[in-house]
Amino acid sequence: MKHLMPKLPYSLGALAPTISEETLEYHYGKHLKTYVDNLNKLIAGTLYEDMDLAEIVCKASGAVFNNAAQAWNHEFYFAALSPVAKTISPKLGSLIVKSFGSLQDFKEKLLGSATALFGAGWTWLVAQDDGTLAIVNETNAGNPMTRGLRPMLTIDVWEHAYYIDYRNRRADYLKAIWELIDWDVVEQRLSDDECNVYI
Repeated sequence: MKHLMPKLPYSLGALAPTISEETLEYHYGKHLKTYVDNLNKLIAGTLYEDMDLAEIVCKASGAVFNNAAQAWNHEFYFAALSPVAKTISPKLGSLIVKSFGSLQDFKEKLLGSATALFGAGWTWLVAQDDGTLAIVNETNAGNPMTRGLRPMLTIDVWEHAYYIDYRNRRADYLKAIWELIDWDVVEQRLSDDECNVYI
């Protein structure tokens, strides 16, 4: 199957000024497109050719994994952003408090982990088998599905995600992007468990 660019649930300029239209033109329109295009070239005529994106992430290695995971990670990241402020529901809030102590502790840990991640990568909120939530960092194209964890939210901390708007001020980008998180989407992902189908 040919993998296609995902459609954004908002216009390129809708997240400004937190994320500028120029950033999305490069981040979505060029970086993500390159991963999708490269993946389609790499899997042609291989055992991955008819797999969906999550299955490739869970089974592949090397260049195929890198491009598939980056495509999946970016789609997951963009889908959980919203130009309209969203609040954390009582259901999700209760789970966050159970896992981290308080909503403020959760926010500080999530943004602190993303700030401290060395180099390029992703900071993830994941659901664990025991029903609690955790925050994990993955470098480069890493994806927690490969470790049996259920992704609920990811924050892109590759420099191309923020450098046009924030230069080297990653912490300012993270503080700002917190206000764009679509917590309704995050809560819907509680029941998602894509990779375990393939492991």
